[in-house]
Amino acid sequence: MKSFILTTLVFVLMFSCNNSKNKTYSAFDKQKEGSEHPGKKLMETNCYVCHSPTASEEDRIGPPMIAIKKHYITDNTSKSDFVAAIQTWIKNPNEEDAKMYGAVKRFGVMPKTPYPEETIAQIADYMFDNDIAQPEWFEDHYNKERGMHKGKGMGNGMGKRQVQTNFQDLPYAERGLKYALTTKAVLGKNLMGTIQKKGTLEALAFCNAQAYPLTDSMAVVHNAKIKRVSDKPRNINNQANTEELQHIKTFKQVIANKEEPKPIVKETNNKVKVYYPITTNAMCLQCHGTPNKTINKATLEKLTSLYPKDKAIGYNINEVRGIWSITFDK
Repeated sequence: MKSFILTTLVFVLMFSCNNSKNKTYSAFDKQKEGSEHPGKKLMETNCYVCHSPTASEEDRIGPPMIAIKKHYITDNTSKSDFVAAIQTWIKNPNEEDAKMYGAVKRFGVMPKTPYPEETIAQIADYMFDNDIAQPEWFEDHYNKERGMHKGKGMGNGMGKRQVQTNFQDLPYAERGLKYALTTKAVLGKNLMGTIQKKGTLEALAFCNAQAYPLTDSMAVVHNAKIKRVSDKPRNINNQANTEELQHIKTFKQVIANKEEPKPIVKETNNKVKVYYPITTNAMCLQCHGTPNKTINKATLEKLTSLYPKDKAIGYNINEVRGIWSITFDK
């Protein structure tokens, strides 16, 4: 009898241990699957300039992605409903259909950004199934906004604290992209913040005086050479060289085909060069669109005054205006 009980106990313990291992593996497997989901990188690349998880509550130009998830997903929302809702909003952002009234009141309606449908679908798919990085201040903000909900009951999965990555450990393409996107975030935050608070003319003055210093400061942070170059530069110092012009041509074809661009990586003996496109959205056209159509008379006069040899006009939405040219040591 004792032998039977002992054998049964051992069997139960072994089963429990194996079951525990399976659960641990499943959790790890899910986390790994989330980190490798194409929507994660697409979200970081396309959304974080305005919807950064690291910006402070006061110093923002748009709500964080975790807030979007929580406002769009309820206990009854299916994944297909969520993906469709995000697709609809991205195709036609407008005040009447907004679900985030407070965000629209504070930041205005987001500019129209015609990303490929597949890109938005993958981002939404990732958002629905995975925890989204959230700012340190978000939980208190959300609790205050929703009363006693304490951030629960909306959205599949809570947010997670944003963890800084050691960019030097990343593959070259992703490392160069991170350098470009963090610089883009700094420039974009300051530029769009100036537009929102002071208008387009003040934003032009900001670009003229601060774009280079801010870019250079990020180059120091990353210990890399960071440039924005174009085939139609506003500032002659941003003229693309022969190699860069070829990459601009390549990215123009990629965007024209409605494909998701990927960084171009070129290696030499001890250096790495990474290139990535700069594309236009509706807000860009205030300064880079068609004169007397999307560029008003006052803005055009200011542009002529600041940039007598300006070529950076005549663009439409979702066109390649130039590229990031990033150089760093291996």
